[in-house]
Amino acid sequence: MTDQEYKEYLSKVRHSGEHILTQAMQELYGVDKVVMAMGPSTDEGFYFDFESKGGFKVTEEMFPQIEKKMLEIVSAKLPITREEITLDEAEKLFANNPFKMEWINEIKGRGEKATIYRTGDAFVDLCKGPHVANTSEVKVIKLLSVAGAYWHGDEKNQMLTRVYGTAFTKPAELEKYLWTIEEAKKRDHRKIGKEQGLFMISPSVGAGFPMYMPKGWLLRHALENWVIEQKQKRDYKFVWTPHVAKSDLYKQSGHWQKYDAMMSPMKIDDEEYVVKPMNCPHHFQIFNETPHSYRDLPLRLAEIATVYRYEKAGEVNGLLRVRALTQDDTHTFVRHTQISEEIDRIVELIKYTYQTFGFTDYTARISIRDPKNPNKYMGTPSIWDKAESSLEEACKRNEIPYFIGEGEAAFYGPKIDVMIKDALGREWQLTTVQLDFVQPENFDMTYIDEEGKSVRPAVLHIAILGSLDRFLGILIEHYAGAFPMWLSPVQIKLATVTEKVAEQAMVIVKQLQAAGLRVELDNSNNTLGKKSANARNEKVPYFGIIGEKEVASCMLSLKNREGEQVTMTVDEAISKLTEEIASKK
Repeated sequence: MTDQEYKEYLSKVRHSGEHILTQAMQELYGVDKVVMAMGPSTDEGFYFDFESKGGFKVTEEMFPQIEKKMLEIVSAKLPITREEITLDEAEKLFANNPFKMEWINEIKGRGEKATIYRTGDAFVDLCKGPHVANTSEVKVIKLLSVAGAYWHGDEKNQMLTRVYGTAFTKPAELEKYLWTIEEAKKRDHRKIGKEQGLFMISPSVGAGFPMYMPKGWLLRHALENWVIEQKQKRDYKFVWTPHVAKSDLYKQSGHWQKYDAMMSPMKIDDEEYVVKPMNCPHHFQIFNETPHSYRDLPLRLAEIATVYRYEKAGEVNGLLRVRALTQDDTHTFVRHTQISEEIDRIVELIKYTYQTFGFTDYTARISIRDPKNPNKYMGTPSIWDKAESSLEEACKRNEIPYFIGEGEAAFYGPKIDVMIKDALGREWQLTTVQLDFVQPENFDMTYIDEEGKSVRPAVLHIAILGSLDRFLGILIEHYAGAFPMWLSPVQIKLATVTEKVAEQAMVIVKQLQAAGLRVELDNSNNTLGKKSANARNEKVPYFGIIGEKEVASCMLSLKNREGEQVTMTVDEAISKLTEEIASKK
């Protein structure tokens, strides 16, 4: 079984686990108290949303009892069978469940038939599936937590109860997962961000709008500089565009009609404007400002740019899900004959980036059209066929493992999304490469070919890191706050033994700073032990002590995070440390 096949099978196991949970709760507490709403599988496990009736309330203290009943259902080896029924039959079956009736009306609106899954003879649910064939295939199951959740995730709707759980095929997988949960709590970027003074979320500014504090700015600035340097080496031309544009620009691109994360418009001089949710229409204006010939292409326009998107209050999460996100955005304008070569160039940068940050395990999802809903997309079927096949061939050519995400494409083109695994094995989506033949039509983009004819280019929308904010959140957790030397906000922390050497210590600090090193001096009244403990907690790469002995000998004694200690002159320290920074290790 391949990794992708196992992932698909595990999804069936977990979806079946949710049905077992629902059945167990209804058998224990009654269908009149546990009114089922919905319950899908997720990348982490599954959840079950239900309405509590008659004063019933589920707590984590009840989990052992529920799990015992679930294991009884598993041990009973009940068949899980799929049936296709008429809408009339579905309405009769779920007449007393308003949530299921809502789903049935949606199915009716799509002109589809209803499907149900039965677990043995006692339990039935309206469900698309898929599921495993028998409850005994759900070999390892565990309930995790309980929370509130709005119906359909909309705060205007009814608040339901949500029980989270997970399921695996082997006990060792559950043990590893539970260890990962505990380790993830220690690595939570919000926790580390607060401890290290990296970023903050102010209620006065608003949810989803992070602010970077001095050390966080240094971290972010180091990352931005690295991205700019790498793209400039590869002939990307950097631009700057404003944060606001007329709404007509997004009507022309089609975002206004099809993109539901736009912020509310505002009036300026009686014209309608909006804060930009993406950069591409701005970059199209820059392309169209100057006539182009075939010799000018590929033209790679890049920008480190902040965009603004409406995310629901319950979905914003530290740096991982924000309303003001900064992208390392690029739009490359190419001749159609250059598409394959340009994608290969992008893949080279992707691989180099992941190698730099220690991400060795990654997979691509090729997001294509939903063949059942062609009206969702702009452009002709032939253009989409060409774009989708170009992306799949690129993954094959560059030996990137991939799978197809049907119906996940944006309205103007298919895309490659690359997912990496971090130090805990958790999967994160990072890079996006989108091939677009539609926007050149919308914005009348042209170049003059070898025969003097006006021809449309294709556009590649590229974000290597994706959102810098999200990438920083991932890095904080990936490194557990112990950043490599080149990224660390504070690279060296020096501590004075006594106040007598403070002046001489500052001379050393200035020497190191003049060499481009980020240095802090702890000249507080704390004991040396406390200063050392603070440096360890802050996870600085190097900690050094300056006392009368060091001042007299003009030597510097530095200890790294692994406890290895070296003594050298300041000049030798500068040479060693700058070399380490340059190596990006």
